[in-house]
Amino acid sequence: MPLLTEQAVQIPPIGLSGNLVIPEQATGIVLFAHGSGSGRHSPRNRAVASVLQQGGLATLLMDLLTEAEEQVDIRSRHLRFDIQLLADRLGEATGWLEHEPATRNLPVGYFGASTGAAAALVAAAERPSRVVSVVSRGGRPDLAGPALRSVRAPTLLIVGGADYQVLDLNRQAFDELQCEKRIAVVPGATHLFEEPGALEEVSSLALHWLIRGQATQSLIST
Repeated sequence: MPLLTEQAVQIPPIGLSGNLVIPEQATGIVLFAHGSGSGRHSPRNRAVASVLQQGGLATLLMDLLTEAEEQVDIRSRHLRFDIQLLADRLGEATGWLEHEPATRNLPVGYFGASTGAAAALVAAAERPSRVVSVVSRGGRPDLAGPALRSVRAPTLLIVGGADYQVLDLNRQAFDELQCEKRIAVVPGATHLFEEPGALEEVSSLALHWLIRGQATQSLIST
């Protein structure tokens, strides 16, 4: 089990809150983009992050909205669907990591859930030389719109087999992607992957995809 260093961070320019965990001899870092109405304390994302950390990947779970914005969004439910805003926040965090001594040399992957998956894909499309892999869990990649065709990072879409509407939307988005891609259907799982073993399957799929993408980038860089 790798030794983990964990710290609470404030991400500029507006001071978004995050939790950064770096395993000893980390081979890459994964930024989490949460879904609608969620945040860095999402139990599902934290469970996946724990598996990634044990696999040697650093993780950054962050709030994509400020506390004031969260209060507005509770009433309006508007900001959680502002994909460009969320992608910009993810990009700001990526830029911040590039200047932090402990993370600046680590290959970057994104893990997005629900609307956060669309934000991750838009942010990846805007940073083709920086982001080396993307994973979507029960995501809405279709909300990335035209950006889907510009994504260059290998992309894995994980969807529950019983999450019928989201599965259809993922298949449509999958057809738009022009990068290396895979769609993985977890049999019998619903949108939140609450069924026994479902989230563990998500974590395993994500870990292998992200490690593979970051290992490929390391070979290209050497």
